Amino acid sequence: MRQRHKPWADEFLEENNHLVIPSATEHRLNWQKVFGNDKPIHLEVGTGKGQFIIGMAKQYPDVNFIGIEIAKSVIVSATEKVIASGLDNILLLNEDASELREMFGENEITGIYLNFSDPWPKNRHEKRRLTYRSFLEQYEEILEQDGELIFKTDNRGLFEYSLVSFNDYGMKLEEVNLDLHAIDDETNVMTEYEEKFSAKGQVIYRCKARFGSR
Repeated sequence: MRQRHKPWADEFLEENNHLVIPSATEHRLNWQKVFGNDKPIHLEVGTGKGQFIIGMAKQYPDVNFIGIEIAKSVIVSATEKVIASGLDNILLLNEDASELREMFGENEITGIYLNFSDPWPKNRHEKRRLTYRSFLEQYEEILEQDGELIFKTDNRGLFEYSLVSFNDYGMKLEEVNLDLHAIDDETNVMTEYEEKFSAKGQVIYRCKARFGSR
């Protein structure tokens, strides 16, 4: 869905630069200092309007969460929700996820979430998929040794592609779930898309994976 342009977005984000951190590359290897504690950091790539990251931050108060979202109009909505939540363990970045190595250092992240990423179904757009090899290389570098990647989607084609991509990269698949909501996982936090799709009876797929020894 096309997001409505918000002409006041720049000013709003500047006013809330304690939540939406500018110049993310300047904080590489110092994100715990930005949070002001030494708690583990989890990263959501493509945080959307913030429902998932807020739900996770509530469920896991001893974890710091960073959400990265390239669409300015969307991250404004996420920022408004984070402010309303009153949570202090969330930071947001209005950045391009293709530059993760520039923003995070080796082993700086404990967990990564990919939720309902753009499937980019055309073959010529394969390199844009967030489970393409070049992205996996970045995830592996910034994740700590035993860090986990959790991927959810409603798109069967993207899920199958991603399983092959993970396997070809040598990742260990710890869960491959072809109907997430059928197992009634009480720890599962739904995104806005997940709520909408599941309400229509759409199957939700989930995979949990880890990288091999370096």
